[in-house]
Amino acid sequence: MSAKNKVIATVEALEEIIAKAIKKVQGIKENDLCKYIPVNSGGYMHHFTLKKMKQKEPTGLGSLINKFILSVDRPRVIPPKQRAARGSRKKRDQLALSKLQIERLLNIARLAGDEEMIALLSPKKSLAFCKRELIQSIRYGIVDHDRWNEYVEAVNIQQSLIATGAESMS
Repeated sequence: MSAKNKVIATVEALEEIIAKAIKKVQGIKENDLCKYIPVNSGGYMHHFTLKKMKQKEPTGLGSLINKFILSVDRPRVIPPKQRAARGSRKKRDQLALSKLQIERLLNIARLAGDEEMIALLSPKKSLAFCKRELIQSIRYGIVDHDRWNEYVEAVNIQQSLIATGAESMS
């Protein structure tokens, strides 16, 4: 028997095993088998892994299905892998301020003349917006150092983004 015929025979045998297993667990499709096959990392097999094994390791998948579904009297549903709760990646010590609270803090910083806090709390403006504001102030003959500094900061941010993009491309 040639290698091609062996692969075809293995695939056909696997299809029969899968059909029997689906019938035994009273499933509808192949993915229903995943819940009965445990994996080393905990929980049950992901449906992508099942599809991958079906293509690349049909004999291995067949033996897993035989071991955990067909050879046991009552196949056992594997509990899902424990995952982190939603929002658990959030920093616990960071304050969640509303937009109104941030504006109030920004006004307090302006009254106090605290430039660092003003820069920290001010919303970041796009380069186009900064350019528009700067040109408008020039048209009205107003010298505004803060607008110039915002423009310079926006240009520097854009140049650093371009530089990091060029680095990642090479």
